[in-house]
Amino acid sequence: MSKTVVYEVPVTFGDCDPAGIVFFPNFSRWMDASSLNFFVKCGVPPWRELVKTTGIIGTPLLEINTKFSRPAVYGEMLQIHTSVDEWRDKVFVQRHVVKRGDDLICEGTEVRAFCMRVPGDPDRIKAIPVPEDIRVLCS
Repeated sequence: MSKTVVYEVPVTFGDCDPAGIVFFPNFSRWMDASSLNFFVKCGVPPWRELVKTTGIIGTPLLEINTKFSRPAVYGEMLQIHTSVDEWRDKVFVQRHVVKRGDDLICEGTEVRAFCMRVPGDPDRIKAIPVPEDIRVLCS
């Protein structure tokens, strides 16, 4: 079972489309920020530190799915509840539940992989097995 970490996001005027509701790509941006926040709050060092100590450059996104339930508008405060649904060998499935208080706004899942640069070819990256110490910190 994974921990759940809550990341708060204020909806600003610039987050909204001409209809006054949050422009849908902003949810992906906020989920991405919440993904990083999840690891930091679980005690995982920032990626810039991990790259120095382990070679891990981060957790690139491989797949995303988002289901919208209600709109969000300027001036609201949203809470993104982030957890890991499933740990696999080289990837993990992260869940984001976006709420406005008790109201469900949307739910998203992301498949991500821990990656490092390919030795001898720094322009390429490769997935590595999920580090056990990180899995423990986040469970």
